[in-house]
Amino acid sequence: MTAPVVFVVGAGDFIGAAIARRFAQGGFTVCMGRRNGDKLEPLVNELRNTGVQAHGFGMDARDEDSVRETFARIENEIGSIDLVIFNVGGNVRFLIRETTSRVFRKVWEMACFAGFLCGREAASYMVPRGKGAIFFTGASASMRGNAGFAAFSAGKAGLRAMVQSLAKELGPQNIHVAHLVIDAGVDTAFVRERLRNSGQDPEDLAPDTLMDPRSVAEAYWTLYHQKRDGWTFEMDLRPYAERW
Repeated sequence: MTAPVVFVVGAGDFIGAAIARRFAQGGFTVCMGRRNGDKLEPLVNELRNTGVQAHGFGMDARDEDSVRETFARIENEIGSIDLVIFNVGGNVRFLIRETTSRVFRKVWEMACFAGFLCGREAASYMVPRGKGAIFFTGASASMRGNAGFAAFSAGKAGLRAMVQSLAKELGPQNIHVAHLVIDAGVDTAFVRERLRNSGQDPEDLAPDTLMDPRSVAEAYWTLYHQKRDGWTFEMDLRPYAERW
């Protein structure tokens, strides 16, 4: 038997890497894509050193040709993709008067349009096989806008609506589509830097105030192993102390 294949789109150094490690631990062949593909080399080597088949790809998830070519390479050279996890970010803060049309368009392309491209491409392979799963990482902005996050909120809310449409269309064709709302600050270098810039020391936070990227990965692992008589479309995650 061949190992199932997961493709993590937006395999950054924290959440994406944690997802890759969790599915590698579970016996998957792990494929990862990010815009600067050379940055994946350390993680690819780490996983391969544990005996896992791991592959990294330079891929711009906002570019239709890049998405198509990467999916085709995996399908033709590695194996049929069982699970796609779209984890592209785009969380930037710009006050509305500072939000240029270029910034708004770029954030929307990252948060929403790229999800459409990856979801469509995944479906083009999975529907003829009659099986598969496509999961998408959302955020607090998927559910509500906030000051300074007009572009990000528009992108993530649009992604959520697109994913809901995808789930209703593909579910009856045995494709599990799910949306994971991360309603929290995740323990990443980016979030820690934002806290410092706001005058907070991340080291002074109570334990588990920030979400461990491994908790996100575990949620995806749980979603993937649901029986189809009880599929979840949307799961929300937040630390015990998070206000909502």
